[in-house]
Amino acid sequence: MSYLIWVKIAGILGVLGVGLGAFGAHALKKTLADLGSTATWETAVLYHLIHAVALLGFAALKLASPVTGWCWLIGILCFSGSLYVMALTGIKWLWPVTPLGGVFLLVGWLMLLFATPK
Repeated sequence: MSYLIWVKIAGILGVLGVGLGAFGAHALKKTLADLGSTATWETAVLYHLIHAVALLGFAALKLASPVTGWCWLIGILCFSGSLYVMALTGIKWLWPVTPLGGVFLLVGWLMLLFATPK
């Protein structure tokens, strides 16, 4: 996969992260407060956006294996995605997906740590 594709994916993730952050702060403010899940939503947005920016840097520098990008993408989907769903629905059985996503995020960072210039 071309690194330009990762730039595009980072852009999509960035737009979604900012949009979901704004949506949570405004349209969902009362719902999240009623469910007591505002902090969960904010954590999902934080990790989502941090890794969208990291993905952009990874793509721009072209230092690491594309596996790094896949790890971060899967990590965002699992970690932040499960938190978004749990924050909105109160469904707790999704909790095992969250740490799995965290593992993917960590593996992506480790891949970057051990990357060598091509």
